[in-house]
Amino acid sequence: MRIFKRSATVESLNKWSRNTLVEHLGIEFTEVGDDFLTARMPVNPTTHQPLGLLHGGASVALAETLGSMAATLCVEESKFCVGLEINANHVKGVRDGFVKGTTKPIHIGKQTHVWEIRISNDLDELVCISRITMAVLEKKK
Repeated sequence: MRIFKRSATVESLNKWSRNTLVEHLGIEFTEVGDDFLTARMPVNPTTHQPLGLLHGGASVALAETLGSMAATLCVEESKFCVGLEINANHVKGVRDGFVKGTTKPIHIGKQTHVWEIRISNDLDELVCISRITMAVLEKKK
């Protein structure tokens, strides 16, 4: 069942992300499903921590990007979504290649959303699991 109220394509989401942290980290949306979004991020010096592993903050940035964008697509044009809380469990290190994140809803309410984001490596092994709570707000007129 399609949950998104706004139409979106991979191209439109990537265009919307230009000149933001999303573009700076190399995050690219790769799939828009009926009830999920997927994006990938390179694991390289831009996203490494000093020991040469994927920085946990970069994983959280990927998770927040996915959850925020998905939540925004689920509300009318008169509303927008902002993060209230995010958590992440980092379960496997990554040194190179790409990580892929997929977000799916846990709860889509009128005032809040909860989204789960699973991030995996090139071998499809779980790297990080995250959950974000979003507030749904009215745009000022």
